[in-house]
Amino acid sequence: MGAFLIRRLFYGVLVLLGVVSLVFVLFTILPGDPARMVLGQRADINSVEAIRKELGLDRPPLVQYAHFLNDVSPLSLHQVSKREHLLFLDPAKYGHTIRLLHWNDYTLVLKTPFLRRSYQNKREVTAILAEAFPMTLLLASVSILFALVFGVLIGLLAAVYDNKFLNKLILILTVFGMSLPSFFAAILMAWIFAYLLADFTHLSMFGSLFTVDDYGRGEVLSLQNLILPAITLGIRPLAIIVELTRTSLLDAMSQDYIRTAYAKGLSRIRVIGVHALRNAMNPVITAVSGWFASLMAGAVFVEYVFDWKGIGVVIVDALEKYDLPLIMGSVLLIAVILILINIFVDILYGILDPRVRIT
Repeated sequence: MGAFLIRRLFYGVLVLLGVVSLVFVLFTILPGDPARMVLGQRADINSVEAIRKELGLDRPPLVQYAHFLNDVSPLSLHQVSKREHLLFLDPAKYGHTIRLLHWNDYTLVLKTPFLRRSYQNKREVTAILAEAFPMTLLLASVSILFALVFGVLIGLLAAVYDNKFLNKLILILTVFGMSLPSFFAAILMAWIFAYLLADFTHLSMFGSLFTVDDYGRGEVLSLQNLILPAITLGIRPLAIIVELTRTSLLDAMSQDYIRTAYAKGLSRIRVIGVHALRNAMNPVITAVSGWFASLMAGAVFVEYVFDWKGIGVVIVDALEKYDLPLIMGSVLLIAVILILINIFVDILYGILDPRVRIT
């Protein structure tokens, strides 16, 4: 188990390094001068050159790349005495650090990854993403939970009542759900339930989790605004989980051990619920992990339509304003989420299925 974890973490680090490199190359070759984005188009030449020097843009691309890796890495090398040095350990920039090794004027430190500062509001990208990430995490978690619970139940019904009218109706609905684009589903759900039927549903098309109370004394928790974006985001994974559960359960119920269980006198509920369903959950777990990571990374349209203040809205605003550090930080955060979820699912897959040996 230990060797497996180390190997998966090593592969994850390699993937993350590739993502960091690709992000740096892509955003380095894009047209536009970051210094002018920071100062505005009317900035004078001297100010632009000063900002370019501060950001390290006056150095060769390889030096810029090494500096970028050093900033985003939790374990980084810094210079401690020369403030003008590119690797100077500036407390105002890197915050609290833990010094591990020290020799001459250099030190190896453990720190929070520094994702630079936003070109528009000058705030640290880490702080901006820290505010938006919990909202996206909440939305994605509720959506995938909704899809998992109802998807498994509906898929179970479709498998048990195979070749029946209910099964055919479920298949039609799942195909429709899988083919429905998220941006269209978001607009459709908002129009129907938050506009046409607003007097009956009392739902809002604006997904703020907090609203001002009736007396204007402050913000109160308003979970009803989570309903529409969560259901909208969960429609496609729900359809996938229904079909996977149905197919896997039908395959499991045709195996010899199921016939043996029936021969031993076990009830149908126990055979299906304990033996067949457990072995049929492996592809479902894999699908849930992939979809959860996709929801964390791809809730842009749903968040934007419902004005849900998550990473999706942050990415859209950053793209509109050409805020490169914020876009790069968002992409790296999404990559880390994908890697961690894949590692977790590999472990869970081995625990659920005794036929899988983790060595």
